[in-house]
Amino acid sequence: MPSQKVHFVNNNGYELSARLELPMLPKPGAYAIFAHVFTGNKNLIATRHISRALNMKGIAVLRFDFTGLGDSEGDFADTNFTSNVDDLIAAADFLTEHYEAPSLIVGHSLGGAASIFAGSQIDSIQAIATVGAPAEPEHVTHLLEDKIIEIESEGKAMINLAGRTFTIKKQFLDDLRAYKLNDALKGMNKALMVLHSPQDRVVEIYNAAKIYKTANHPKSFVTLNGADHMLTNKDDAFYTGSVIASWAKRYINFSSSPELKTDRQVVARLGDSGFTTELMLGRHGLLADESEQVGGFDFGPSPYQLLTSALAACTTMTLQMYARRKKWPLEEVECHVNYSKEYYEDCMSCDGEGAKLDTFDRSIELKGELSEEQITRLLEIADKCPVHRSLSSEIIITTSLK
Repeated sequence: MPSQKVHFVNNNGYELSARLELPMLPKPGAYAIFAHVFTGNKNLIATRHISRALNMKGIAVLRFDFTGLGDSEGDFADTNFTSNVDDLIAAADFLTEHYEAPSLIVGHSLGGAASIFAGSQIDSIQAIATVGAPAEPEHVTHLLEDKIIEIESEGKAMINLAGRTFTIKKQFLDDLRAYKLNDALKGMNKALMVLHSPQDRVVEIYNAAKIYKTANHPKSFVTLNGADHMLTNKDDAFYTGSVIASWAKRYINFSSSPELKTDRQVVARLGDSGFTTELMLGRHGLLADESEQVGGFDFGPSPYQLLTSALAACTTMTLQMYARRKKWPLEEVECHVNYSKEYYEDCMSCDGEGAKLDTFDRSIELKGELSEEQITRLLEIADKCPVHRSLSSEIIITTSLK
């Protein structure tokens, strides 16, 4: 199932823009909501890569723009922390009505604080994960320090954040000050994961300690060492999503991962940017990608690395299968493979089409008390592994439009 652009209406009648990221399964194992950072949007680097990591574990993710931000309707100047919490509840209602009630909320920065308050009010939510969240919503006012007096006296002020200008009203400050995260945490008996970087200079690490100390069990803490507040490093963002997905499966009602319903053994899916490709192989999901040098994110092996790994894996399986049947003492097999294109030996047509051959350079290491005769036989068997035979024979590929 592809990513879907969707919209839902909040309790103020504004239409909020969202994207529902669906895993390549007939039915997602669970649904999650993502709450972005203060003045951010649903398309930030961290949001996209965390969502991708959750998708790879079978979790669908609804990421949306809060009121007045991104592509959502409304005036940001009229919003506040309460409206953020209400938007999250509206997102949960939308999923419940049209798909399935969400069981997980992931919130980044101020979105993390909002996720705790919203998650405590949404019955279906079983687990909440916060990333770089403040211990109190009021913490965000440190970004407005040089304008606080103006906001208090004039009722509003223009603030420049990350190169964009926003109007902040006094009601926004008053609303933030009315919320105490301790109250929500002490009364909440839902699984909580707190992820935070010790190097976070926007929301300092002591915030994570305070949240963790106040929360009830079950609770977990994961340090995002070396990461910045916005998780601008793609590897930090993807790691964060992978950790959350693995942790959440322990605490949410996660349906078993069914095999992809298709008449093909493998399905690949790639969106309109980058090269990070989702693969479903039966019930197993993984990523393929290209290196950063050619515009990829390097989140997974390249197509040729996958092809080469098939030969290496099949070789080791075939050798162990044969040795076990013969009861030979083959303790371990290592197969090292390189792929390249090489010229014909005589190079009679070096400038012509097809002058190079696809070449797999395979080196096999056998560990165990094997005789020379057994080693010789095993090397012969390596050439008989099914993938070796397929790569060595004439191959026919048929293509049709689905």
